[in-house]
Amino acid sequence: MLVNPEPAGAVQFSDVQHVVVDIEGTTSASAFVYDVLFPYAAERFAEWLTQHAGEAETDRIVAEVAREAGLSEPSADEIVAILRGWVAEDRKATPLKELQGLIWEEGFASGALISDFFPDALEALRQWHDAGLPISVYSSGSVLAQRNWYAHSPEGDLTGWIAGHYDTANAGPKRDASSYRAITEAIGADPATILFCSDVVAELDAARDAGWQVIRVRRPGEPHAIGESAYPEVAEMTDIRLV
Repeated sequence: MLVNPEPAGAVQFSDVQHVVVDIEGTTSASAFVYDVLFPYAAERFAEWLTQHAGEAETDRIVAEVAREAGLSEPSADEIVAILRGWVAEDRKATPLKELQGLIWEEGFASGALISDFFPDALEALRQWHDAGLPISVYSSGSVLAQRNWYAHSPEGDLTGWIAGHYDTANAGPKRDASSYRAITEAIGADPATILFCSDVVAELDAARDAGWQVIRVRRPGEPHAIGESAYPEVAEMTDIRLV
């Protein structure tokens, strides 16, 4: 339940028993995703698919790409072109997200990649974790990518802070209320006790339709900071007060 903001700039909520956070634009800068992660994976699509050709996971991803593209027997070059086209469109296609997650996993493991967090997001997550509040992540990035993101943060392995991971494969599209209902069932909580933190108004709409409490994280300079909404908002996650 939303409580009157106090002190100025903060937004207070009561009866919150589980927090679900987005990544891109919420806990972490969109620019890092678009300027670092996406190019890193796109440059390695062809090499990765060649190195892992014939493996069950690779064959499944390639088959799903072909199915979504409406092609029966695409060549390897066509698959790579489709994937890069989806990246350019910022398409949230599940096989793309799965492949990106696999490539990023190798990058994180080698030390070539370290994830990015806004300092206030890290502090808010730390406070909630220390208070014993369960935290889950819901992102269009794959569960594998999410786990690696939290395992390779600037402050080390933060996977112990996270109770659950949800993506477009195990929950569904982020702008569909049914996805949030699926997460509610998985969490096993009253939807009214779940707080969702996101920068995307359409995602907040869907979460609200599923009965969740919502807060818009509206960071200056982020792509989704433009435009007004009816939702309470903060510029920093440490201004979210749970009472």
